[in-house]
Amino acid sequence: MTNGAVQDQKHIMTNSTLIVTVESISDLQHRTAEAFEQALSDDWPEGDAPRRLSFETTDQLARVFTPRAIDLLQVIARDEPDSIREAARLVDRDIKQVSANLERLEEYGVVEYEEEGRAKRPVVEYDEIDIQLPLRQREDVNEQGDLTLLNER
Repeated sequence: MTNGAVQDQKHIMTNSTLIVTVESISDLQHRTAEAFEQALSDDWPEGDAPRRLSFETTDQLARVFTPRAIDLLQVIARDEPDSIREAARLVDRDIKQVSANLERLEEYGVVEYEEEGRAKRPVVEYDEIDIQLPLRQREDVNEQGDLTLLNER
């Protein structure tokens, strides 16, 4: 593949947002059940639903989306490095630290790798990460008209 073809291939990605939330398992189950009911009722919106990543606690979220990890994601999205080594150079960090960050981000589906020869090229398919952090308990009304609190801990 020529360098121009690689550059063209890098810019084929579509606009997308990863929504990151902190919510309890019961909240996640509630939201999933609502989406399932909506899909069965043919009231599903056009297009794909946004990709979501949910953590049960803010500590879990903070272990994945550290300030250094966020800097790394921004550099990968903006500069599209050809390898982990180049990504490490761009953020001026040790390759082992960057590799560990990328492995954790890959575990959660935030980063993917494309094999290019002997190098693994980190890729971020998202244009934006929207971290939603509730500060208050949400209220919801069930089908029987009962008021329930969501985000209970």
